[in-house]
Amino acid sequence: MSETSHIELVEQEGYGNVRKALVWSVLEKTLLDIGIYFKVREELKKRYGCQLDDCYDHPEYLSVILKEQYGDSYETVINSINKQLEEFSYQEPIARFSKAISQ
Repeated sequence: MSETSHIELVEQEGYGNVRKALVWSVLEKTLLDIGIYFKVREELKKRYGCQLDDCYDHPEYLSVILKEQYGDSYETVINSINKQLEEFSYQEPIARFSKAISQ
């Protein structure tokens, strides 16, 4: 592997970690503001054995829990999350996450 390829690989991994942290902080803030953070966190752990930051890689987990626990109100939560991520949606991984939690 050339030196340039290695540097690009490290940069991409770094950007991925930053995106994951961004999504996690938006999720945490939104769920705390709405007052459902602890319930959602508990349900993620019980059902999927994961934490909130794992939702970046598995947005379907969050989507299922919100739909089942909060019915039609889940759309309000999803809209709030997507609004906060909107300025970063030009990045494919963020756009993909937003689309996945909206389904």
